[in-house]
Amino acid sequence: MMLLISLVMALVPLLGIAWILLGGTPFTVDGLFMSLILLAISAAFGGNALLELRRRKSPRPAGRLVPATRRSPLTASVDGLKRGRVEQVEFFESPVGQPNKSVVVLDGGGDSAYTVVLDGDVRNALPRGRKVEIAFRKEAGRNVLVDVRYP
Repeated sequence: MMLLISLVMALVPLLGIAWILLGGTPFTVDGLFMSLILLAISAAFGGNALLELRRRKSPRPAGRLVPATRRSPLTASVDGLKRGRVEQVEFFESPVGQPNKSVVVLDGGGDSAYTVVLDGDVRNALPRGRKVEIAFRKEAGRNVLVDVRYP
């Protein structure tokens, strides 16, 4: 049903463009802008119709969700992996033109503690007192947070 509605709604604006062409005003400012607006509407509904067709041709049933596979954050794009409880996250604003920094202190258990300097504000991603597993990569000599997991 949604496919039929999307197809009809994609064709109606095209009829409006035909009306503008037959009316003899396709090169006026009103005609040009109205044609662009109608083409955008038609493209939006046409794209929705294509997505509906693609969904119908997909081999999995539409009503069921496919369970996500558990992936490891250790991929080729990850340069560092740290685990521990977040003790402290301090955010430092840098001057204009330089990236802001966050200094994260992780308690690895026992006597080991890790300090990691990451680009950007990661205070919301790393709540204090929570056990985390963070993966980061190096870009231009700086650490960028890639993934955060809460085991």
